Amino acid sequence: MSNKAAKPPLLLIAAGGTGGHMFPAQALAEAMVRRGWRVKLSTDARGARYTGGFPHVVQVDQVASATFARGGPLAKLAVPFRIAGGVVSAIWRNMMDRPAVVVGFGGYPTIPALTSATVLGIPRAIHEQNGVMGKVNRVFAKRVQAFACGTWPTDLPKGVQGIHTGNPVRAAVAERAAAPYIQPGDYPMSVLVIGGSQGARILSDLVPAAIASLPESIRHLLRVAHQARPEDGARVARAYAEAGIDAEVEPFFSDVPRRLAECQLVISRAGASSVADISVIGRPAILIPYAVAAGDHQTANARGLVEAGGAIRMPESAASVESLRDQIALVLDNPEGAGQMARASLSYGIPDATARLVALVEQLAGPET
Repeated sequence: MSNKAAKPPLLLIAAGGTGGHMFPAQALAEAMVRRGWRVKLSTDARGARYTGGFPHVVQVDQVASATFARGGPLAKLAVPFRIAGGVVSAIWRNMMDRPAVVVGFGGYPTIPALTSATVLGIPRAIHEQNGVMGKVNRVFAKRVQAFACGTWPTDLPKGVQGIHTGNPVRAAVAERAAAPYIQPGDYPMSVLVIGGSQGARILSDLVPAAIASLPESIRHLLRVAHQARPEDGARVARAYAEAGIDAEVEPFFSDVPRRLAECQLVISRAGASSVADISVIGRPAILIPYAVAAGDHQTANARGLVEAGGAIRMPESAASVESLRDQIALVLDNPEGAGQMARASLSYGIPDATARLVALVEQLAGPET
């Protein structure tokens, strides 16, 4: 038997742009490596910021992004040529080391990966995290053998049959699935504020003031961990300090799963990965969907958790210091209600989403693998 024939099967994962694409991709990579597969990741410069959490054996190929969204007229004119170059390069790489399956999670790197897989006849799938599809995934939706949905229902093109897998969560989240919830009470309580990978300005504008205006009976018990953009960090930290609130303010928390497991309340945007993490661990949440997200997909992401009773949705248009204060108090001053929200959140979570996606990949690969 040749060395080539003896190689374990290869999975090519393509994902880029944001943590929303990269975290589920990381979860799948972790699982497939454990199952003896080789895994390659194709990502762009923005996605490369998240590769530190991937298993070290995953080969990372960074591709140059090509987007019509940025740059001047000449840059936009060059985009089709850069895409074509990326596709040719991907075809060559996949001919040299042929994947058994290609899975796209969205973002620019999905374009050359899935185009090359289509040309070479390689089994391929898409995982869409959001309730409203991204542009790249919409383009390829009818050109893949399987379309996995992280949020249900997902707005799918006519003729595309979605498979509800849920959104895979990283191993650090899965390890804390269904961690016991300590209801609010007359003892130190934790509030976690996360707004995507680099924080959200509206949360930095509203949350410190809302917490500062809580009744003293609640406020003096609180410890806050607030993820804020670097440009907002100093003013957010100052606002908490002036109100006498114990707070950690950082642009990025590497231990969000631990903080989620330990908190009594999380205040967050409604990114698909955030909703998945919150519900797999099972925590009460106040969700403020990003108002200008493409297709208003964060509102769609929040819908299921809100309807299950695990979260309160606050549209940006209705978000104020007073309204947010009232909702925070509603959770933290109502132990039984908070406990019920935690259980409802957990009931909505899909802790085996990664296993469902692994099964889909192995089914596409066929019995030979």
